[in-house]
Amino acid sequence: MIRFGTIGTNFITKLMIEAGSHLESFELRGVYSRTEERAGEFAGEYGAPLTFTSLEALVQSDEIDAVYIASPNSFHVEQAVLAMAHGKHVLCEKPLASNEQEAAQMIAAAQQHGVVFMEAVKSTLMPGFLSIKENLHKIGKVRRYVGSFCKYSSRYDSYREGTVLNAFNPKFSNGSLMDLGVYGIYPMVVLFGSPQNIKANGIRLESGVDGEGSVLAAYEEMEAVIMHSKINHSYTPSEIQGEEGVIIIPNISEPSGVYIQYNDGTTEHLDEKNDFPPMYYEIKEFISLIEKGEKQSDINSHKSSLITSQILEQAREQMGIVYPADK
Repeated sequence: MIRFGTIGTNFITKLMIEAGSHLESFELRGVYSRTEERAGEFAGEYGAPLTFTSLEALVQSDEIDAVYIASPNSFHVEQAVLAMAHGKHVLCEKPLASNEQEAAQMIAAAQQHGVVFMEAVKSTLMPGFLSIKENLHKIGKVRRYVGSFCKYSSRYDSYREGTVLNAFNPKFSNGSLMDLGVYGIYPMVVLFGSPQNIKANGIRLESGVDGEGSVLAAYEEMEAVIMHSKINHSYTPSEIQGEEGVIIIPNISEPSGVYIQYNDGTTEHLDEKNDFPPMYYEIKEFISLIEKGEKQSDINSHKSSLITSQILEQAREQMGIVYPADK
């Protein structure tokens, strides 16, 4: 069994625990929260025997093998480095860090202490995305990648009424690009590597984060377009456009229903059935790495995470978005 401790008691952590429960080698052992009341409530809901109100106590516990981090983005680096320094494997929610320097620091800590460290991007480990990778050659030379994820945030209602919640607070390294844009950028990096250059534009809200925006990424023989928003919806699918056809991805954050529309009018469905919750596949990958004695994923690799962090930081600079963590 891989005994997990969690940092963060939000809905993402709940989804992770529910997905992990489908794996025989997953055990929720401990829960951290700043208050004993919340830690006890959350642990009781999911049957975790241990609660912590001290991060040091969590990472020093002999009953914890791995730590799942789902705290605000600006806390990731400190918590991940602390856990890895105590020999804990770390699965850290996306985006990995506030900026490239923090991401590099986390990766260096993982290498120094010989632990598994992986960014928890669920989409690139789901069957639908693996099918895209396997069948990408069928559309010929790729000329354009389009990653679109625009989803109106319920927290924006509060923002419009004058209350700035965490999702729109630069203190926590948040905003549309970090929260949703990463869903378009990370798969692009996994499939095509680092772009030659990027150009970014966006709408900067008064709170200091971006509400929506777009990123153009230039490659040697193709271009990529990333669209993201937390202040409006879009129902536009994502696409990979090749000279022989187009791979259509209805939902880039949870790839399913994927198919190829060929130039001759024929269609080939690539969809792989998701037998488990979306987060199951990233947890399975993470546990498998620990069990095999490997240190990083071939897909959600340190390199992919570092390149993604570079792109996110460059895009923010061009939009004029600066976090306290950058200073």
